[in-house]
Amino acid sequence: MRHHAQTRSSAHMPGFKLSPNRAANEFYPTPPEATRAFLTAETFDGSIWEPACGKGHIAKELIAHGYETVSTDLADYGYGDGQCDFLDTDIPRAKHIITNPPYGRGLADAFVKKSLAHIAVTGGRAAMLINLASLAHPTRHSSFIKRRPARIYILDECICYPNGDPRQATDRTRQHRYCWAVWTAAPTDQTVTDWLTTRTTH
Repeated sequence: MRHHAQTRSSAHMPGFKLSPNRAANEFYPTPPEATRAFLTAETFDGSIWEPACGKGHIAKELIAHGYETVSTDLADYGYGDGQCDFLDTDIPRAKHIITNPPYGRGLADAFVKKSLAHIAVTGGRAAMLINLASLAHPTRHSSFIKRRPARIYILDECICYPNGDPRQATDRTRQHRYCWAVWTAAPTDQTVTDWLTTRTTH
């Protein structure tokens, strides 16, 4: 996850930094090939909201695939609508939501919760790029069981560099593994798992 819920007021101000070792605003851009791989498996029947758009890494791929895309972010990177706090929104801006949410202090969990509230209204889907380790976590187990994703797509290769800069990556950054988790508006009691490769989507 890129951009769940302790110290929320301070953590959501533009320019926030959760720790000295984390990128400001939790800015870990999504490699284009990760979105391209995802779009080989999922298609969407309406507009899409990217609520942690950063510099448009996901949104530009969505647009390239012909999707009407609304792009917002808490911070202003010169792309989309900056200074929009997704967690404070009440009205959905599109039918579906696709994003790489921020991590740390419950932020990603809050993004999932808010997304589920929005798609309950629109009848759309919410897709999140998340760390694979998030699926095996004691504090998240019950929430995944209660509101499980309809589909999980495991990526073979994906590195989200701090500020998009490989020079800022640590060994831990390079060891992270990612998957796309997709929730539907209607709850499901089954999760379908599949594998996607990013190697043929450059």
